[in-house]
Amino acid sequence: MLKGCINDSNCMRHMLTTKFGFPAASILTLTEEQPSAVMKPTRYNMHMAMVWLIQGCQAGDSLVFHYSGHGSQQRDYSGEEADGFNETLCPVDFETAGMIVDDEINDTIVKPLPHGVRLHAIIDACHSGTVLDLPFLCRFNRYGQFTWEDHRPANRRWKGTSGGQAYSFSGCDDSQTSADTSALSKITSTGAMTFCFIQAIERGHAQTYGSLLCAMREAIRTTKVNSGMGTGTITSLMEMLVSGGSLTGGLTQEPQLTANEAFDINSPFHL
Repeated sequence: MLKGCINDSNCMRHMLTTKFGFPAASILTLTEEQPSAVMKPTRYNMHMAMVWLIQGCQAGDSLVFHYSGHGSQQRDYSGEEADGFNETLCPVDFETAGMIVDDEINDTIVKPLPHGVRLHAIIDACHSGTVLDLPFLCRFNRYGQFTWEDHRPANRRWKGTSGGQAYSFSGCDDSQTSADTSALSKITSTGAMTFCFIQAIERGHAQTYGSLLCAMREAIRTTKVNSGMGTGTITSLMEMLVSGGSLTGGLTQEPQLTANEAFDINSPFHL
């Protein structure tokens, strides 16, 4: 059971409204705590929320899709996936309604993205590296430089946008798992990736896409979670959280960045 997902959602909402000026009325939040059935993260509700996000967007709009929860993989029979697996998100009713596969996410919020619209996805889940099925994955080469890995399907199926810009920060590579831990905040459980994403922005390490990605990776790489103790200080956003649980072991995940096209990683970051 994941303990930090609702904390992640609350912290992300707080950051979007206070740091980036998103109107609270423009944010739709689905959590298991919601009293209304239509606001719970079922498969249908999550799909409709993605439709809501993209519907009516126009040039100049900035869209954010944040997910904190379980992620998994399913066998791919189309031949599109190099590793033979689709990446998935797991709604609360996935055992009966099914998972949401990367192809569906791409079809719903990536392909329709029009010119002049910017989408940032922040996906804190296991196996989430390419969960938006974006064509390009950022890697380090052996010289320590950023380079772009081409993930366009061999069958030439279009995975890009309709002219907009799409970026996805994810908690780990497709083959990795993501931690839900109190080692970073020291006071409650959070998704490691969501915490490090917010912390990097708060500490001024998000001037560029490259500096943000590096700061997230460094924070996770240097975190020790034995006995639930971390290395970083509590950020102002995390001080609003109540106490929670911890996770033992080490954080081995590595946050990833994908995009609809290769771009200069030193470009300024802004939601």
